[in-house]
Amino acid sequence: MNTETHSPAVAYLGPRGTFAEAALVALSLDSTAAIAADSVTAAIDLVRSGAATGAVVPIENSVEGSVSTTLDELASGSPLVITAEVALPVRFSLMVREGLSIGDIRSVATHPHAQAQCSAWLRQHLPNAQLIPATSTAGAALALAHSSSTEPAPFDAAIAQRLAADRYGLIVLADDIGDNDEATTRFIVVQQPGALPRRTGADKTTLVVFMTEDHPGALLEILTELAVRGVNMTRIESRPTRRAMGDYFFSIDCEGHIDDERVSEALKGLHRICRDVRFLGSYPRHDGKSALLRDGVSDGDFADADAWLARIRSGTA
Repeated sequence: MNTETHSPAVAYLGPRGTFAEAALVALSLDSTAAIAADSVTAAIDLVRSGAATGAVVPIENSVEGSVSTTLDELASGSPLVITAEVALPVRFSLMVREGLSIGDIRSVATHPHAQAQCSAWLRQHLPNAQLIPATSTAGAALALAHSSSTEPAPFDAAIAQRLAADRYGLIVLADDIGDNDEATTRFIVVQQPGALPRRTGADKTTLVVFMTEDHPGALLEILTELAVRGVNMTRIESRPTRRAMGDYFFSIDCEGHIDDERVSEALKGLHRICRDVRFLGSYPRHDGKSALLRDGVSDGDFADADAWLARIRSGTA
């Protein structure tokens, strides 16, 4: 990230206290000057306009799946690239205003996804509480914090990320109340195109691939360009292009960096057979895992093949 003092701040999916802000902190980005955007689209638009140097937005959740808005925004509009990622455990806390105990709670507000992921805890500890849907977990915490004796909140407690309690001065009555200890959300940093992060040996490349036409075996042709070069996919999603019924693009994460020969060769192959290939960046994997390469697909193997072909063409083989 560009950290010069005159540069715009980083945007994130707000309000303050969201998992996106927690991701921003985990990425060691400056949260004090960050811009809380109202939506994923708004955060990305701030980057495209130059009002922000980057945006931290969710792209994938282990329980709910991929974030379609993020996939669609990156597949259209002026090009952006992903420069970093982080995966956060999804942990929820029950929070209240000072002076309230769990026995006083008659109503709880949170986002419906959070409610679903805390349903077992709620049935056990607050079986009679009214559950009120909110547009976001942090929004519920914000509304609770801004209530007063003259303008009380229409609920007694909120379920949100613990950071929201810190941001809004609320009291946490219970931590880690989610039903799934393995739940995680992956966040990415998107920026305008520029110098790419250096190859680390444990990298990921993200692409958006548009088919030339829909025909039998079209997807297989795309996958073959990756497979024959030993490029392993970690995610593939189909999304409608909104041009016509049945017209889809594919959002793909694969192991490796564009500077890896197997990845660059696969990209050239995709470019030859697809209507369009949008490169969305090569960046370090959040889990630090290196790709397991089969024989014949290392950079050295590609270099040997190039040298062999050169000798044939020169008549020295």
